[in-house]
Amino acid sequence: MDYLPLFTRVSGAHCVVVGGGTVALRKAGALARAGARVTAIAPDICDELKVLCRDSGGAVRERAFAGDDLNQAMLVIAATDDTAVNREVSEAAQSRQILVNVVDQPELCTVILPSIVDRSPLIIAVSSGGRSPVLARLLRAKLESTIPASYGKLTELVGQFRDQVRKRIPDFNQRRDFWERILQGPVAELMFAGRRDAASDMLEEELRDARPAPRGEVYLVGAGPGDPDLLTFKALRLMQKADVVLHDRLVAPQIVDLCRKDAEYIYVGKARSNHTMPQDDINSLLVKLAKEGKRVLRLKGGDPFIFGRGGEELAGLAEERIPFQVVPGITAAAGCASYSGIPLTHRDYAQSVRFVTGHLKDNSMNLPWQELVHKQQTVVFYMGLQGLEIICREMIAHGREPETPIALIQQGTTPNHKVLVGTLANMPALVAQEEVAAPTLIIVGEVVKLREQLAWYETPQQEAISTTKPTQEGQ
Repeated sequence: MDYLPLFTRVSGAHCVVVGGGTVALRKAGALARAGARVTAIAPDICDELKVLCRDSGGAVRERAFAGDDLNQAMLVIAATDDTAVNREVSEAAQSRQILVNVVDQPELCTVILPSIVDRSPLIIAVSSGGRSPVLARLLRAKLESTIPASYGKLTELVGQFRDQVRKRIPDFNQRRDFWERILQGPVAELMFAGRRDAASDMLEEELRDARPAPRGEVYLVGAGPGDPDLLTFKALRLMQKADVVLHDRLVAPQIVDLCRKDAEYIYVGKARSNHTMPQDDINSLLVKLAKEGKRVLRLKGGDPFIFGRGGEELAGLAEERIPFQVVPGITAAAGCASYSGIPLTHRDYAQSVRFVTGHLKDNSMNLPWQELVHKQQTVVFYMGLQGLEIICREMIAHGREPETPIALIQQGTTPNHKVLVGTLANMPALVAQEEVAAPTLIIVGEVVKLREQLAWYETPQQEAISTTKPTQEGQ
């Protein structure tokens, strides 16, 4: 982050606005609404700004800015159309360690004034770090249309009960569970309907009947192949609810960042021949954390039930009668194929698709090769990069034509998405010439021919390397 978001109390504080026009008036108005004493400084100050400053308990100084004008000031805003004056204000403020905002010149700012959604006492701020104030305002407008004004009244009601709830429910986690239930249940709905007294009565009743929260629960959530936009609504909701997050190597950092910020994070990633935490230990840890009463998010790349060992991790929970939920994710085969423009099935080319693990064990790959070489079938190999040469050799040896199209997809659906297209005969040599980074997915079948026509995701800088051209039939 370029800026640390902070909400600052300026009530009663001396704040300075340098400028006397419309922009200065708008900034001064925001300060005055927050209770600041506003002083305006400029050779020419509009009448509305003069009135605002005096009504706020501030002052009006119709002259050029001087450094001493900042004495005792908490915050200064430069809102002039003179770059030299703005820079002078910024330098004077920073030399005195006073917070400064210069309108439309982020390089001179130590603070940014965000676009605000005001549902007082609930305040939502949106900032682009000074890069695009218009974009911040557009996002604010979207929030304005989706957040009812009654959220402010709901916030006031919660504030009135906060001390009572703290005394009645001293445990932090149980108290948070209580508030989550209240804010997503009938009490909130009554407030939204304007029935404040009924909402207050129900909250009191809920507090009298409050019981210790049930023991922990585990959420087994598929994070998809990498693009955060492919997450389900349910996945996002549980990601924000969990107390502990166990995430693996295949989960994109941008997705992990969407989890609750104050949760405990435990990395349990496994790479080839390098397991941060053995699978049995992961299984035991899920049970242990849940028995401690925690809500545990097990975040896995792709779909947890497709080569994700999700069944193994849930077995121990079921034996211990620990409640759990499973949220499917878009598996790598579907996501990577879609972003690469390769349909996994097609009436002309493939009436079935098979998902196969290409993970090597003891440098061997014991697969039912004879079943994998049918021409009207697409075969998708997960974790097949290390065994690529064996895959190509065995498929040819068991009857698949050497010219059969094959695609290798690197880090599919992410900004590093890259596709190599070749044939069973030449793909090992192609990969040897390229820098290929895991995770990868391999697709074998005639459907790969359709990529040239259907690819949509790659930018010109990400264009695939292709050594085969579609036949006329494929086009």
